[in-house]
Amino acid sequence: MEMADIVRYAGQGFVERSRRWINGQHEKVLTAITRCRTAALGGHRDQCSGCGHTAISYNSCRNRHCPRCQGNARIRWLQQRERELLPTRYVHAVFTMPRELAPLALQNKRLIYGLLFRASAATLLEVARDPRHLGAEIGFFSVLHTWDQRLQHHPHVHCVIAAGGLAPDHAGWVSSQRSFFLPVKVLGRVFRGKFVAGLKAAFQEGKLEFHGQLASLAQPRSFAARLRILFRHDWVVYSKRPFGGPEHALRYLGAYTHRVGISNSRLVALSDGQVSFRWRDSAHNNRKRVMSLPVDEFLRRFLLHLLPRGFVRIRNFGFLANRQRATLLPLCFSLLERSSGLPAHAPQEPARSTALPKCPHCGAIMHVVERLTLAQLMVRPPPLPRRQAA
Repeated sequence: MEMADIVRYAGQGFVERSRRWINGQHEKVLTAITRCRTAALGGHRDQCSGCGHTAISYNSCRNRHCPRCQGNARIRWLQQRERELLPTRYVHAVFTMPRELAPLALQNKRLIYGLLFRASAATLLEVARDPRHLGAEIGFFSVLHTWDQRLQHHPHVHCVIAAGGLAPDHAGWVSSQRSFFLPVKVLGRVFRGKFVAGLKAAFQEGKLEFHGQLASLAQPRSFAARLRILFRHDWVVYSKRPFGGPEHALRYLGAYTHRVGISNSRLVALSDGQVSFRWRDSAHNNRKRVMSLPVDEFLRRFLLHLLPRGFVRIRNFGFLANRQRATLLPLCFSLLERSSGLPAHAPQEPARSTALPKCPHCGAIMHVVERLTLAQLMVRPPPLPRRQAA
């Protein structure tokens, strides 16, 4: 079973029952999911360069919220990132917003999610520069997720960070301790301060929207009272101890990039108007469980995690930032080579992806020999079992 099956089963009725809040983007994503890799989007005929075998492939929708379309995008992104990973250990850190801010984030996705990126990145850069901790300029990737295992709204940012950085004068590489990177309590307090300061600035500039039950927060006193609540407890920052080198970092990045709220592999059943799916219970040693939700509630939760149009969910910071990468990344390779005595080649331009489909009979490469429209596919149905498009 796939997400498309659920949308086909209940999508139209769900949209009609949800007119109070559903919008055009929601409907566009649901439509894209149902059309993905079907004749509705057209296709192409592939032919094997070896044995001549032919097969029909249907086109994908390429919507970034479609569970089917993320695998190849993830592979292409990882191929490009592979050349940027340094021959050193890496760290995985997670910055999480408190639950009290989740309703506000849903009404101000672009602003709050952008602030989450900026505050977490500024926190890592500031604490790492402090000579009491690392005393270096670091570089890292950040990936936004907005869900938990039960598809509830849970905005957080995953960061994969080189366990070390450039010395302040850029004359050497500073490595972190083998079992410790940066203090999580310090990270949490600095993160909280920067995030709340950003919220205050956005409120004063009139950039925040308040609707429904949040309408009262438009008053300065009510908003200030809500912010004070955020200082009653520490904010959660998780940091895994430094692990292996670039190949481990790629594995981590592959697990967190280009994901949507739920993958097709986690879906179990659709029966009697209920959707069952697997989830991992982190409160009980990551025990695997199955949850069932009414189909309308399942689709509502799925749509909570649509990102604003054009919003970038994977970002680079520090010496990996776009403006500095071309200069600082080769310097990092050079300094690591000098300090370790091992060859650490500077990154080269990525090669073109060679992930072309292969013939199921002889293993040779399949090449596109004909583009097919919906009309052609309907008039001339494929005589062979279709193969899903890459």
